[in-house]
Amino acid sequence: MRALAKPVSTRQACAMLDAGNSHLLLIDYQTRLMPAIHEGARVIANGSRLLQAARLLDVPRSFTEQNPDRLGRTVPDLAPEPGETVLAKMNFDACADTALTKEVPAGQRLVVCGCEAHVCVLQTVLGLLNAGRDVVLVADATASRVTGNRDTALARMARHGAEIVTTEMVLFEWLKSASHPRFREVLALIK
Repeated sequence: MRALAKPVSTRQACAMLDAGNSHLLLIDYQTRLMPAIHEGARVIANGSRLLQAARLLDVPRSFTEQNPDRLGRTVPDLAPEPGETVLAKMNFDACADTALTKEVPAGQRLVVCGCEAHVCVLQTVLGLLNAGRDVVLVADATASRVTGNRDTALARMARHGAEIVTTEMVLFEWLKSASHPRFREVLALIK
């Protein structure tokens, strides 16, 4: 008689985002790239909501720029402010040639968004996951030129351990409650 195998649980511990242990990573929202991105304006708008909320809630944030001499700097709607880290890179995986993993302290959850989903976002997320980092990917603030590439990249990142969320999920989890002192300011970002 064959022994019954124990059921394998694929469910991970449920952990909501917390502004106190999050780090927002905005990948390659660059001036020469964004006009080619499918629904680029919507993606920039959601990235802007995340960035503004992170600033209001004191969530640390970093930006990457792929070959900025060729692709330009971060778009004006998401322009880094003094004190915000911008990591220029040539490798598609930001972990490969920047100080990203040193910039973000261990234990912080990386809330990631950007372009292109199937290239720099995918390779950076896989690099972070391989480094043992906790990654939360914001689907509606992440895109590619072709939606099929984006959708396949999202599925692959999820399969490898990235949690997939939306902009509003992040904002409301960072707030936790309507009694948060910055609730009305953050709510205004989505109305």
